Amino acid sequence: MAKAVDIKNISVVFGTSKQKQAAKELLDSDLTAAEIREKTGATVAVRNLDFSIKEGELFVIVGLSGSGKSSFIRTLNLLNKPIRGQIFVGDEELTAFDAKKLRQYRQNDVSMVFQNFALLTHRSVIGNVEYPLEVQGVGEKKRRETAMEAIKLVGLDGWEEHMTFQLSGGMKQRVGLARALTNDPELLLMDEPYSALDPLIRRDMQDQLLKLEDEMDRTILFITHDMNEAFRLGDRIALMKDAEIVQIGTPDEFFDKPANDYVKNFIADVDKTRILKVRSIMEKPTYVAKKGDGVKETLQKVKENDMGFCYVTDEKRKFLGYVRLEQLQRSKGKTIDRLINEDDTVIYRNAYLREAWSKLSEAEYDLPVVDGKGRLRGILNYDVVVDALAAQ
Repeated sequence: MAKAVDIKNISVVFGTSKQKQAAKELLDSDLTAAEIREKTGATVAVRNLDFSIKEGELFVIVGLSGSGKSSFIRTLNLLNKPIRGQIFVGDEELTAFDAKKLRQYRQNDVSMVFQNFALLTHRSVIGNVEYPLEVQGVGEKKRRETAMEAIKLVGLDGWEEHMTFQLSGGMKQRVGLARALTNDPELLLMDEPYSALDPLIRRDMQDQLLKLEDEMDRTILFITHDMNEAFRLGDRIALMKDAEIVQIGTPDEFFDKPANDYVKNFIADVDKTRILKVRSIMEKPTYVAKKGDGVKETLQKVKENDMGFCYVTDEKRKFLGYVRLEQLQRSKGKTIDRLINEDDTVIYRNAYLREAWSKLSEAEYDLPVVDGKGRLRGILNYDVVVDALAAQ
């Protein structure tokens, strides 16, 4: 089950105990991180971060080398211990865990995918993938079954008995991802996992992650130095500079309201149509009916909201189609079930805006936005797309 993450005034400082204490006293001053280093000898890697990651969100932190993004992600499994501040994962305060609780958290609730793969070279693919379950003491049959499910999920079935030296870089990264998924983590941490890959393999891995994210129920924090990758993947993005966050927002918000010139320069070369995803600009439907709803009840809601139609889903939010106002007004039936107009003109929430134009021309009404399971997640219309692309 995905959990939200709340970061409350977190700072990470590297140095001797004396240096760190001196730097800590200057964190709220007007001095820059570089000036604090000159004054104390300590390195301020993360400074006064205070934000939240939503439950089930794919949150991306982007920044240049040395900005503090990798130092921060390691606080979420306490590989880096903050000098001050609190981290809450769900209702639990991570920064207050004792050694036993932290060990359990690392084994069961959080997983990390590294840039350099960090695979065990003396083990096969399946040996690597099942290793976290082996550490937990899971029985051989159960861990083998779970590992195979993860291997299939990342598209490596048939390679489970191969050794890691027989794999390409992209395949090695898939092994690392599969290993991270075996304990079904609530929080998945990905520290620049694709930066060492060739462009085509990198795009393939990005597509793989988006597909998995659309089907999985977990919170993901992804680190990158590439704004194009950040915008391609993130529900929301945080841009870091000099150990601090410059701006947090959706891709559309970065284009619409850049915080300063640094942000403007950082996003200057981004192709919006290939980066902005439907999910970043889709809107919430005013009203959605459910299969089995009464005609009178639905008619009243449609009129109250001044609508000419309404979308219909089942109990699990799977998109079924729409019902027109005039159908509701003429109907003598009790429920709307026979009035539903089936509609397969939908767009997936992880699609890019360049894919929206042809769909919008085919749609009779606003374009329904669905996820990988066909659940209605939002709506998209022509004006919203034009406004997003026109924003400076």
